[in-house]
Amino acid sequence: MEHELVPEHVILSEKESKELLEKYNIRPDQLPKILHTDPAAIAIGAKPGQIVKIRRKSPTAKYATVYRYVIESEGRISISADTDSDI
Repeated sequence: MEHELVPEHVILSEKESKELLEKYNIRPDQLPKILHTDPAAIAIGAKPGQIVKIRRKSPTAKYATVYRYVIESEGRISISADTDSDI
């Protein structure tokens, strides 16, 4: 996905993922999540269980790097126009 408002997304290799988790002494599920149905995840072919590195422009640090753990979405959320609803 190449758009100026979409930061660079890269799937980490298994080795890179392992090194990241060891460096911070964390488990993958302790990372922030990204759904496998996210348009950026789809564009790079990210699958559940992988870790994505996102490199964003930063006004103070030139670039900021963040990581997301790809998870499977639990299904679609649908909102019906039910007139009996109290919502």
